[in-house]
Amino acid sequence: MSEPWGSENTTRPLPVLEKAADAGPGGAAAPDAHDPGPVLDGRDGGGRRFWSARRIPAGVVAALLLIVAAAFLYDIAAVRAHRPAMGWRRELARQLAARPLDDTWVLVGAGVAAVLGLWLIVLALTPGLRRLLPMRRTHADVRAGLHRQAAATALRDRAMEIAGVQSARVRLHRRRADVRAVAHFRELEDVRADLDTVLTEAVAGLGLARPPALTVRVARPGRKG
Repeated sequence: MSEPWGSENTTRPLPVLEKAADAGPGGAAAPDAHDPGPVLDGRDGGGRRFWSARRIPAGVVAALLLIVAAAFLYDIAAVRAHRPAMGWRRELARQLAARPLDDTWVLVGAGVAAVLGLWLIVLALTPGLRRLLPMRRTHADVRAGLHRQAAATALRDRAMEIAGVQSARVRLHRRRADVRAVAHFRELEDVRADLDTVLTEAVAGLGLARPPALTVRVARPGRKG
């Protein structure tokens, strides 16, 4: 025998209680402790260039130093073993003792050594990787870079979408982007205005830490023949 459904027997959903740990003061959700949050662009060193490992120069210098050190060490060991010194070291000692400091070959050797030393100092103090453009950092532990050629290709593709543009060439530098377009129809000023608008948005969309200054030039195609 079934019982009649009444107001007292009506099935009602139980209220669901929110976790107190998920709520902050005033009922607002508390931030995740593991999420450091976004990093402000340009205030955390995100615009710094990437440093090159300099593997090739370091390998060449290490190999040369190893060869020279091994040669001198072998010659010194031979002399200590009561054997005559190698001919190249006797000739080098004689030349250094006989030639004056203003001799042409001495000056040339000193100049070459100074240039090589200056080159090594420049490599040690400069970051390198000029083809890799640093991007804005949105996380404290993540750094990203965009290849310069890829960025130039993206800007060129956007320029080719403009009505009237027949061809476009983009040269992207660290501080500026030079765009040269050829328009075969429409007024040049209208094409240039559209290119300025679209490419400005495209440059901002690249997400670079230091967006390059945009320079747009539009011309008519040259006459054939």
